[in-house]
Amino acid sequence: MPRDGRVVVVGQGYVGLPLAMQAVEAGYDVVGYDVDPDRVKRLAVGESYVEDVSDEWLKAALATGRYRASSEERACAGFHVAVVTVPTPLREGNPDLSYIEQAARLLARYLSPGATVVLESTTYPGTTQELVGPILEEGSGLLAGQDFHLGYSPERVDPGNRTWQLHNTPKVVSGVDGDSLDAVERFYGRLVAKTVPVSSPAVAEMTKLLENTFRHVNIALVNELAMFASDLGIDVWEAIAAASTKPFGFMAFTPGPGVGGHCLPIDPSYLSWRVRRRLGHSFRFVELANDVNDHMPDYVVNRLVVALNRRRRTVNGSRILLVGLAYKANTGDARESPARVVADRLLALGAEVLAIDPHVQDGHVDARVTRVEGTQEEAAGADAVVILANHDAVDVQGLADAAPYVLDTRHCLPAAPQIEYL
Repeated sequence: MPRDGRVVVVGQGYVGLPLAMQAVEAGYDVVGYDVDPDRVKRLAVGESYVEDVSDEWLKAALATGRYRASSEERACAGFHVAVVTVPTPLREGNPDLSYIEQAARLLARYLSPGATVVLESTTYPGTTQELVGPILEEGSGLLAGQDFHLGYSPERVDPGNRTWQLHNTPKVVSGVDGDSLDAVERFYGRLVAKTVPVSSPAVAEMTKLLENTFRHVNIALVNELAMFASDLGIDVWEAIAAASTKPFGFMAFTPGPGVGGHCLPIDPSYLSWRVRRRLGHSFRFVELANDVNDHMPDYVVNRLVVALNRRRRTVNGSRILLVGLAYKANTGDARESPARVVADRLLALGAEVLAIDPHVQDGHVDARVTRVEGTQEEAAGADAVVILANHDAVDVQGLADAAPYVLDTRHCLPAAPQIEYL
């Protein structure tokens, strides 16, 4: 077994589990540590809860004898490489790094000379060297860059993306010094086709926030444009398609009911918080984008109210069928999903809310929302159908054919008299 042969991946979610599987394929002996014992039990019997990791892939990893999931801290002992892939949520608008801190304290107890620790969780620039490093040093008595390697490599996971996955997406890598960078790059070099080294963890942390802020701002632009275009009687989708024919200087972004997942609703706010806290300035683009995207679910509900009024119906007492509770197609990820906000607003207005989503589990859905199968009978019995995520597993065309009215927020259906686009 090589010196860097034993790997611990802290956190077995959308980022950590695919990473653990890829590390097993690369020949590493991997422990997937997670504080949730229910997750660990499911993983131990080959049951995956992450779409990007099939049960077959997980079972194959288990069969090698080189992967095991554990919620016991002592399972982290003896690691050569540890990767932290824990959540970094916002709490009342402020970054919550408690999961990172807990992970660092855990790893510090088992950190040995020559080992490598990599942070992948999205966070503000400076976290690796200003927070993680000192915790590891205090808990181990070792010095980063001298006794052990420390670096940052931002995750680039896009749940449900069948083209770009961990192994073929270029991986940005960094270290607190040259030897750390070499160690981090050597580890990921066995997992992915291409690594992209940068000069410091702060640059790598900024890279991740730049990627997501770029998307966040441009989605806000087309979302606001969609609202104005609707009022002006212009088909914004046709305009976007036409603009996309320009071979330079334009990149297509499309409107939607809001943004969800971990990245767009949260990550840009980490950068905005850091700028305000460190420099005393507001990051106006991020704050404006937050305002536009946060209010898109309200706009969807308002459009629905107007449409029902045209049909001499009120939202109060109407039967509204939501298609897709996840934040995007072909995933069960309902974190920060705009569908949850849409459902909440409709329930508050007195609507009977039903939902179709074969991917999202019940625990992520308001108990007042009735889960139903994606049948034409359900669509025909609804006063309105709202397409929020166009999963391949749902026959949205069949639902639209049967429904009296459809608000298609994803522009996934061909034009028809009963269909309106966002």
